[in-house]
Amino acid sequence: MKIKKAVIPAAGYGTRFLPITKGVPKEMLPIVDKPAIQYVIEEAVNSGITEIIIVVSRGKQAIENYFSESEIYDNLKDRTLLKSVDEILDRAKITFVLQEPMRGNGDAVLVTKKAVGDEPFAVMFGDDVIYTENRPAIGQLCDAFELTGKTIIGVQRCEKEIAARCGVIVPGKSEGRFTEAKDIKEKPPVDELPSDLVSLGRFVLTPDIFRALEEAPLFMDELYLTVAIRNILSAKGGYAYEFEGKRYDLGNKFGFCQANVEYALRSELFGEKFSEYLKRTVK
Repeated sequence: MKIKKAVIPAAGYGTRFLPITKGVPKEMLPIVDKPAIQYVIEEAVNSGITEIIIVVSRGKQAIENYFSESEIYDNLKDRTLLKSVDEILDRAKITFVLQEPMRGNGDAVLVTKKAVGDEPFAVMFGDDVIYTENRPAIGQLCDAFELTGKTIIGVQRCEKEIAARCGVIVPGKSEGRFTEAKDIKEKPPVDELPSDLVSLGRFVLTPDIFRALEEAPLFMDELYLTVAIRNILSAKGGYAYEFEGKRYDLGNKFGFCQANVEYALRSELFGEKFSEYLKRTVK
């Protein structure tokens, strides 16, 4: 079954980027000339997804304003300046769901139950921007779901320090890029890592995830998506899929700087000039 819907949780406070996130949503911080969340949405649209459901909190009107038509720009002389946004709006329907109160990433998915309906869907965390030269990362996971019909967790092999901050797969049998996911451990101690297969903010889930979320216990007043996924893996099975691509962790300032530098280097307009600038500056 083709995946046509994607959920993007974007309701968090962005405390790691204070003070700028006091006035600007973290998802709207720019990577070169586009907000971070636009890269995630482009990944979805370029994978064939036609409906984007963005989960927001109060105070995130900037995201809604950005992905909506505006009469202010009707008389813009050079409409190509907005080409990348116009293309998204032409190719996908974007809706917004309010998460209030904010009770974790599991709750962010749960509040989209009505909007998603009874069909499989993608979940894409905005903290992770993934660059690929060919098939986008979430498209690779959608292809994997079409082959298996089961929950797909997007993973890459990471060093221990990164793995200890993420969800880590308890592996079963492996074949190619597929690994049977027996379980997923959230932020395990470095000396207790079950593998080096690390979940990196991309999933394809079946609609029974909503019941699993409704039945999952809260931990410190938060509902974790990982807890519900564990229950799905136990009951129905699922797979970790090692996707191709360069992942940028926008959950921290260093990853944000890395993304800006490397996307600037890829620019057709000034990448070569920027490269020369960096060489001179580093000297």
